[in-house]
Amino acid sequence: MQDSPYDYGIWTMVALNVLIFAVFAVGFLRPKGKYEWRTLGVFSAFLVALFTEMYGFPLTIYVFASLFGSKFSFADPFSHVNGHLLGSLLGLPYWGKLIVCQIGGFVMLVGLIIMGRGWKQIHHAQGQLVTDGIYAHVRHPQYAGLFLVSTGMLIQWPTLITLVMFPILIFAYYRLALREERKVEAEFGELYQQYRDRTPAFLPHSVHYKRSRWIVKPSGRTGT
Repeated sequence: MQDSPYDYGIWTMVALNVLIFAVFAVGFLRPKGKYEWRTLGVFSAFLVALFTEMYGFPLTIYVFASLFGSKFSFADPFSHVNGHLLGSLLGLPYWGKLIVCQIGGFVMLVGLIIMGRGWKQIHHAQGQLVTDGIYAHVRHPQYAGLFLVSTGMLIQWPTLITLVMFPILIFAYYRLALREERKVEAEFGELYQQYRDRTPAFLPHSVHYKRSRWIVKPSGRTGT
């Protein structure tokens, strides 16, 4: 172990990555109320836990080495490429680990694109109820995109803490989505009920149906 490389302790990278993804989340989700900020805090904690282990302190590797001892035997466990536990535990070669990382990055990119498209529609709606575009497929594309970003992060760099936090993150945003839907339903009434009955919350239907665009004049908060 003493001769093995130690590619951690890069706290500037931890801070930089947490800041970048937190800024994206705030920009796309635009939290306003206390409940929204608290829920965003769950995602922020997920980011801190992830990037701390990715660049700062590899807690999961220490735990595995302590629990399994000699069975945790892949070479240079503290080199950054072997810190990718999914690839290392599956015994993948260097190129295989890189492919898994790229898959995780692609999932994250798709999530960011979905969040961006959802934000763009909400921004241009100016308080009107929007049910076309990406909102014709899911009622909460920005939260669905956030789930994809988080899933991509888990594929790219799984850790014990983030695996525990992931279902908590999903549940927190699920509850937030329910709260927002009650507000939107109170404003738009039956029109939103019809839209909700036709459109899934986070995962699109396997068969897409043509939907007309419904625009309602009263201003107010739209879905995410």
